[in-house]
Amino acid sequence: MSRRVVRQSKFRHVFGQAAKADQAYEDIRVSKVTWDSSFCAVNPKFLAIIVEAGGGGAFIVLSLAKTGRVDKNHPLVTGHTAPVLDIDWCPHNDNVIASASDDTTIMVWQIPDYTPVRNITEPIITLEGHSKRVGILSWHPTARNVLLSAGGDNVIIIWNVGTGEVLLSLDDMHPDVIHSVCWNSNGSLLATTCKDKTLRIIDPRKGQVVANNFEEPVALQEMDTSNGVLLPFYDPDSSIVYLCGKGDSSIRYFEITEEPPFVHYLNTFSSKEPQRGMGFMPKRGLDVSKCEIARFYKLHERKCEPIIMTVPRKSDLFQDDLYPDTPGPEPALEADEWLSGQDAEPVLISLREGYVPPKHRELRVTKRNILDVRPSPGPRRSQSSSDAPLSQHTLETLLEEIRGLREQVQAQEQRITALENMLCELVDGTD
Repeated sequence: MSRRVVRQSKFRHVFGQAAKADQAYEDIRVSKVTWDSSFCAVNPKFLAIIVEAGGGGAFIVLSLAKTGRVDKNHPLVTGHTAPVLDIDWCPHNDNVIASASDDTTIMVWQIPDYTPVRNITEPIITLEGHSKRVGILSWHPTARNVLLSAGGDNVIIIWNVGTGEVLLSLDDMHPDVIHSVCWNSNGSLLATTCKDKTLRIIDPRKGQVVANNFEEPVALQEMDTSNGVLLPFYDPDSSIVYLCGKGDSSIRYFEITEEPPFVHYLNTFSSKEPQRGMGFMPKRGLDVSKCEIARFYKLHERKCEPIIMTVPRKSDLFQDDLYPDTPGPEPALEADEWLSGQDAEPVLISLREGYVPPKHRELRVTKRNILDVRPSPGPRRSQSSSDAPLSQHTLETLLEEIRGLREQVQAQEQRITALENMLCELVDGTD
């Protein structure tokens, strides 16, 4: 008599559970734009959701702790002149978020720790380079201030947000609309999917497709789902991939192993209402005391509902095997180091004592010095005193003035930051 061998895995019994009603976020007018992004981004401090807005595009940012009914006059982040299509929190600064829009621009925003009184309308920087709508954003996992965008012009642009400059433009890789883009763990390669039904692995710094032969899948999983978009989320710490169908009401999850058959079905979380979008919390934002290994933020038509994935354990002790060291908020490289060819794995942190997000940190944008840019040659003119070359003394005087002005600005920024921190402490004290 043969005995069925059950595969050993600590994730075989992972179960999903919707948070209690008072832990949801109610009365949010979730965007009705027909776009394939997740419409939701979350980090250990904030929940951001693309919403319906008249006169342009907007998204709402809520403090993660402020659950319940959202005030109808809650300030929005507004600035785009057309619908917002994608949003993504910076992995190295919990107060910085980027938004992409149908208006062809990307905007990067600084979100204060306190709830502002009015709409946030001034981005830190606006990035302009795409000729059609921008629908995909993804921050580099290990390099500071490096942001990827992909647009309806079939172009991928990689930006240095700290200077506003284009680092790389990949404009001849895709013959049709780009559906999705993601980085590998150290940000040395990109994986893209395209309307031409081709999956590409790209080395962005070489501008080359380095792998393209995916005709034979290593594993094939039949999905009993509608023809809607699947939003995949992968957790490298547990090697679990979660598939959330947009317009579906299920989250299916699978464990990936190095041995055949490679993909192992674990379970399905189902609820009554379909999801309009989905946010996925970084591992450092989870409650390790409850053996929580993933948390989703499911968008309904008028609310956002947390869904918690848990490994059942009886012990109250920290579970080392569930929580290996995980990427923290510190970047491993600067933008120019990555561009020059350096690679580095994420800087890891332990979750043994839980994770406390750092205080508000400013993203400083330093535009290129206009004195470093040579003017384009124009028609020759007779030289007068007004357009004669600047003397060394004049240049030194100008640079001294610039230094003085920069010091004044920095002093004012420090004062503003101190006042914001005081306000934040006052608000925290009244909660």
